[in-house]
Amino acid sequence: MAIGNSVGKKCSRLLLLALLAYLGMALYQTFKPLPPGINTATPLRPVGEATFLGDVTYLDKWGERQSEQVIFDEILRLIGQANRLIVLDMFLFNDFSGAASGDFRPLSAELTRALTQRKDQMPGLEVVLITDPLNTLYGGLEPDHLKALRAAGIKIAMTDLTELRASNPLWSGLWYWCCSWLGNSAKGGWLPNPLGKGEVTLRSYLQLLNFNANHRKTLVVDSGDSWVGLVTSANPHDASSAHDNVALRFTGEAAIDLLESERAVVEMSGGSIDFDTPALETTVEGDGLRMQILTESRIRNALRISIDSAEPGDRIDIAVFYFSHRDLLASVIAAHERGVRIRVLLDPNKDAFGIEKNGIPNRQAAADLDKAGVPVRWCATLGEQCHTKMLLKRSLSGDAALILGSANFTRRNLDNLNLETSVRLKGNTQTAAIVDATNYFKRYWRNSQRKLHSLPYSIHADTSSPRYWLYRLMESTGLSTF
Repeated sequence: MAIGNSVGKKCSRLLLLALLAYLGMALYQTFKPLPPGINTATPLRPVGEATFLGDVTYLDKWGERQSEQVIFDEILRLIGQANRLIVLDMFLFNDFSGAASGDFRPLSAELTRALTQRKDQMPGLEVVLITDPLNTLYGGLEPDHLKALRAAGIKIAMTDLTELRASNPLWSGLWYWCCSWLGNSAKGGWLPNPLGKGEVTLRSYLQLLNFNANHRKTLVVDSGDSWVGLVTSANPHDASSAHDNVALRFTGEAAIDLLESERAVVEMSGGSIDFDTPALETTVEGDGLRMQILTESRIRNALRISIDSAEPGDRIDIAVFYFSHRDLLASVIAAHERGVRIRVLLDPNKDAFGIEKNGIPNRQAAADLDKAGVPVRWCATLGEQCHTKMLLKRSLSGDAALILGSANFTRRNLDNLNLETSVRLKGNTQTAAIVDATNYFKRYWRNSQRKLHSLPYSIHADTSSPRYWLYRLMESTGLSTF
């Protein structure tokens, strides 16, 4: 009996130590310091030129799906004229299609070809691609297009996600102890690739469950004597080629700030950009346009400031793929209650590359907005996604602000978990980029020219209490992909 009690006590102590180790790791990974250069808001800079770009998919008057895609046309053009430097950061850069089928535009092949051709034409050109390890299933695959880029002399900075905070601490608290040190291999895979063709190891699945990512979508290139930046919500991902997306292309000092924000990710991941930071350009005279680069939680702060500072009669239009952040929802509702004119356009969250979804989180967040009287409409998607991430504010004073980029309005995207980049453009309601963004939103909201872009809230309204509380649990714990 004494021996049994002793063994029992030792087992209890071991279990307690294991629990403490798990909890300690989960807490550390949740709150650990961020790497230098991450989570920044640059000063407002003068802008030489700012152009709004929008990809649109809709149903025409005959019920046929039509797409007008311009963002990657512009990205390919900018790459094709660069002489000194190309720094590209893209989250999804692959031809994985999951269960989806269709006539996709081969964006990954087009981008690979553009980069390799320009490097071949300009051997001294410094080309750096930053991407997320999801594109290799965390080391479980060796995609041909990435091998082609390396063979062409293009640097690939595979983001070191272990430097980021835990997005799903309930799993990461265990993964960092049990599995992170195992590494991975593109050989010996025996499980199906959950995103497309090929087979991967169990280790790929185990790392996938951490649910964190470098979710940025940016480009910096030289253009003559100046610098051009582009920030977008679009991915060079074949199965995403029909998605609705937005982008802002700009020149001036903000492009250099964007370069420095990407240099921080490269250095965090053990790489380098062998190109000295260009000197800031002289102040550009113009219509008073100003811009700043926002990353990680600084995007959330800018969104909150724009909404919370809005006065009665001001207009705020929001178009976003995922909207679930509780503080941001509260700010929108409070602004509506004090007389701000708010409209919210959401993806119905019903399609994900051939897989039918249950509407979480947008339908549950939309129920809160609708209950408060905030006007909500759904994008009329047919397989593709309404992948825009944009807030447009127009004040009665004539001032205007546009915030757009990679970040969905979720805890994962806005609370220092993913890597994200958005821009804030400040001007007036007559600024060309503001006018174009306004017309982009109106096109969806009003279904102009007999083209179906959006549907009434009632079409996808969901008042299910179990699904609502499932959304709240997923949002608060990180047990989700949004």
